[in-house]
Amino acid sequence: MASWFKRPGTRATPAPTVRSRDTAVAALKIDLHELTPPADHFFGQCAALHLTFFEQLSHAASNAPQVADKDALARVSGVMLERYEALVARIDHHKLDRTATIQPHLAGAAEFERRTMGADWHEQVAAAHVTIGFLTDFWVNLAAGLDRDDRAAVEQALRAENIEPTLHAIVERVIAANPRLSSRLAVWCRRLVGDTLLQARSALVMHDDHARDQAQIDPVMTELIGEHTRRMDRLGLTA
Repeated sequence: MASWFKRPGTRATPAPTVRSRDTAVAALKIDLHELTPPADHFFGQCAALHLTFFEQLSHAASNAPQVADKDALARVSGVMLERYEALVARIDHHKLDRTATIQPHLAGAAEFERRTMGADWHEQVAAAHVTIGFLTDFWVNLAAGLDRDDRAAVEQALRAENIEPTLHAIVERVIAANPRLSSRLAVWCRRLVGDTLLQARSALVMHDDHARDQAQIDPVMTELIGEHTRRMDRLGLTA
């Protein structure tokens, strides 16, 4: 059975089979709930990651060459901060210590940020578009294993405002202005998939039965890669 979680460069990635959205949603809800971590781990890691997203987008805003892009990226970084605050509110709701809950996950989030930062501003924005879109889908579906109130809070926090059209428009605009960027960004976005899959993998609670775990994970990750492919297709890039 193929593994989605080998390091880039050593991994042979099969072409994803994209199913209908209704079928995919049903599979995600069934397949991931047994692998959902406890609430303290879930909210600690998810909050740490969203704090990193906020920093990543703030950095991209500061480096943007055009005022319109600075404005757009500042607004989406604000959305990430709001998501972070909503996740922290659930930590408070459970009467958990914020530092003790989030701190253990900051190093992993920072390493993910380092590996996906990109060589320049164009790659930074493309990375934000790919990784945030992919991991938002992942965390919403991983919440299937939380209790009802926590699950509803996660869905509300991560789905309240869709930043994907804004990031899509920026990447689309820079490619239109400089078509030579297209091939470079296509290669960069393909490279991001491996690290993003590994980041998702780090959130899962694995069991002794590796074959069973992998059987649950594979269709979920196939669908997430399928959505990544659709995201790239909308930009005219080859995933």
